[in-house]
Amino acid sequence: MAYAAQDEKWMRLALDQAEAALSKGEFPVGCVITDGEEVVASGSRISSRGSAFNELDHAEIVALRGLFEKGVDRPEKESLCIYSTLEPCLMCFGAIVIAGIRRIVYAFEDAMGGGTACRLDMTGPLYRQPEPEIAAGVLREESLALMRRFFSNPENRYLKDTLFERYTLKCS
Repeated sequence: MAYAAQDEKWMRLALDQAEAALSKGEFPVGCVITDGEEVVASGSRISSRGSAFNELDHAEIVALRGLFEKGVDRPEKESLCIYSTLEPCLMCFGAIVIAGIRRIVYAFEDAMGGGTACRLDMTGPLYRQPEPEIAAGVLREESLALMRRFFSNPENRYLKDTLFERYTLKCS
């Protein structure tokens, strides 16, 4: 694949974001958005624990908020690539598509909530733009290791006893 070295470079930065989330006790997902030359926005999962818990502050949404705050125009967004350490869920996938980002790279598949297999041709016109290119499994083992570290800590309750935890712990 022509993007292999570049994809690994950017995914390592997303993994740094995931590691930072894990160090705060958050679910270890990180995300960066690049223009191919530099990171234009980044984020990690927040609010996966404690009293501020919610299901909206996914790493991709945090990164997209940062991108929107910069006021990037839609044509510029089409040249951007988003790197996430976990396959985007349906909410994040929809937000990425609506934002006009045409390339998604992720590390570890989300067996419980991954949204990238969604058939956009079966959705409304807003989502039926050119389908984004998707590259899966870039630095998968590194992301899997972070997930396993998260689930091995008994204090972390997020997604405990779910299909995702079981899948992650038995993955090779």
